[in-house]
Amino acid sequence: MNVGKRLFQYALHYKKNFILGLLMLTVAIGAELTGPFIAKTMIDDHILGIERPWHQVDNKEKEAVKYDGNWYKRNDHFDPGEDKGKEIRVIQVKRDYFVVPNKIAFDGERKASNGEVTISFKGKSETYSADKLSTSETFAFYKPEIRGIMKLTMIYFGLLVFASFFQYGQRYMLQRSSNLVIKKIRQDVFAHVQRVAITYFDNQPAGKIVSRITNDTEAIKELFINVLANFFTGIIYLTGIFIALFLLDPKLATICLILVPILVVWIIVYRKFASKYNHKIRSTLSDINGMINESINGMTIIQAFKRQNKTSEEFETMNKEYFTFQNKLLSLNAMTGHNLVLLLKNLAFMAFIWHFGGQALGVGSVISIGVLYAFVDYLNRMFHPVTGMVNQLAQLEQALVSAERVFVLMDEPGQKVTETEIERYKGNVAFQDVTFSYVEGEPVLKNIAFEANQGETVALVGHTGSGKSSIMNLLFRFYDIKQGKIMIDGQDIMKLSKQELRQHMGIVLQDPFLFTGTIASNVSLDNPEITPEQVEKALTDVGAMPFINNLPNGLDEPVIEKGSTLSSGQRQLISFARALAYNPAILILDEATASIDTETEAVIQEALDVLKRGRTTFIIAHRLSTIKSADQILVLDRGVIVERGSHDELMKEKGRYFQMYQLQQGKTETRAVS
Repeated sequence: MNVGKRLFQYALHYKKNFILGLLMLTVAIGAELTGPFIAKTMIDDHILGIERPWHQVDNKEKEAVKYDGNWYKRNDHFDPGEDKGKEIRVIQVKRDYFVVPNKIAFDGERKASNGEVTISFKGKSETYSADKLSTSETFAFYKPEIRGIMKLTMIYFGLLVFASFFQYGQRYMLQRSSNLVIKKIRQDVFAHVQRVAITYFDNQPAGKIVSRITNDTEAIKELFINVLANFFTGIIYLTGIFIALFLLDPKLATICLILVPILVVWIIVYRKFASKYNHKIRSTLSDINGMINESINGMTIIQAFKRQNKTSEEFETMNKEYFTFQNKLLSLNAMTGHNLVLLLKNLAFMAFIWHFGGQALGVGSVISIGVLYAFVDYLNRMFHPVTGMVNQLAQLEQALVSAERVFVLMDEPGQKVTETEIERYKGNVAFQDVTFSYVEGEPVLKNIAFEANQGETVALVGHTGSGKSSIMNLLFRFYDIKQGKIMIDGQDIMKLSKQELRQHMGIVLQDPFLFTGTIASNVSLDNPEITPEQVEKALTDVGAMPFINNLPNGLDEPVIEKGSTLSSGQRQLISFARALAYNPAILILDEATASIDTETEAVIQEALDVLKRGRTTFIIAHRLSTIKSADQILVLDRGVIVERGSHDELMKEKGRYFQMYQLQQGKTETRAVS
């Protein structure tokens, strides 16, 4: 499984947004990186340009400066072919400025004394007569450049404002696109969870699955919003800086390119160690979530049996393991993050000093101060994106590990969801020599064969583990059989999709499950085809309306998680009404009356006499008094049907069913006497 490739495929869903964001990012960075070039122009052409040759002109002109009764214009301000008069030079010696009234043979170290300026370079020396300029005269030579400096300053600030709009746009587009990607990943993984076979949930704690849908997808979100944004920005920024460096000095830019493979190698080495730590961290976090979920659900048992200290010890063991690996990752990040950037930065400046040292720090430099300034500025700017990328390495690895965990869940075999509507079947059910195993080689059902016709009630009885619930799991296709057939109205259920099969089935479990919402929404499950009238009728048929009418909001009474504010009997009645509201052709009651008091059970039994007409009903019950009216009773023992018949027929046989019934009646009588 290539995690990066799959994440890229998700990003392709919103490629237009990403491309637009990257284009805006490129424009913003391009505008921002013009700063050093503008500064270079200011320094070389306007601030230090005063030392370029000046030539006498006849009249006052736009860029001309008046000195000693004559007008002079700088060499670079002449038009091509324009006549140039006498040349003079303005030279800075320390903090003073001097005018040399003729050409200068070469430049170098400067000294001034007694109206003369001496220039020395590589053993040669020239002395020129010079006049010291006053402050006002010096400013006069700078004055023609003020307009150009202001113009460049305005251009620079304009570019910054321009860049800020594109920075906002690129950040908005990239983060919006990232949020859309995460939204789709979460939708896909949650939708896939609905299609995963029931067997997967048998082997996975709920907390671990929740962790993958929430914590791991949140980590992937950070990948797209922060990590990739930083890497995209860094790559484009570095590309722009290297282009600028090559324009300034190709030789040093080539040396600086060595930083790129160093950075790549460092990332590879970091990921090698960080991947191991992050896998352990995410796995331990899932275990912690699973334990927290289990502890909350079992808090009554924990407190009743004084398991608080033991549970806390187990949690502390997991928490300590999580802390240990977090610390290892923290140490790795501390060693690689700041140290890497500092090392690369020092290497770059060592190369800079080595390359420019003899030229820039000595005399007779052929490198302008503007170029030096721009180079230093770009080198400093280079390490901002490098720092950003290095700082995101930990988040990158964590996100990739999280993405891998999410994709492992999404790679679990799923069931195709169909929207096909099929005609309500009659409900004639036949098991034909069905053998089934949860674990290979350990069958829980052996050669099960029986028929249940439309309108019949079939009861399944037997000790715990005899296979009663397994028969219903196979009928609902929570698990698929490999041996034998299950037929409904003469059609093999394996040829129907699971959604089609369950379309006309209803089930009431021993432990009723209610969703957060209202009583009405728990009956209809927000199915628009079930009207409020049908909801109320179903609740009335099962005898639930008396207690519902006593609630402050009636059918709109809020139901919190699992319906914990309602009694077990009330929750079971609502669950029963839910099954009936869907008007199933086949109704399954899996220990449905086990947690209901005798009075409530009597109400349900009365409703069942009406509701079972025309509907095939399967009842799994330990309380044998509730199935006396069943058309057929199947007695199971270790996955085999050992007896079958009506209540009266089985009682006459005086076999296993008779013994079970007598035993329960004896217990009932004993309770009554006591």
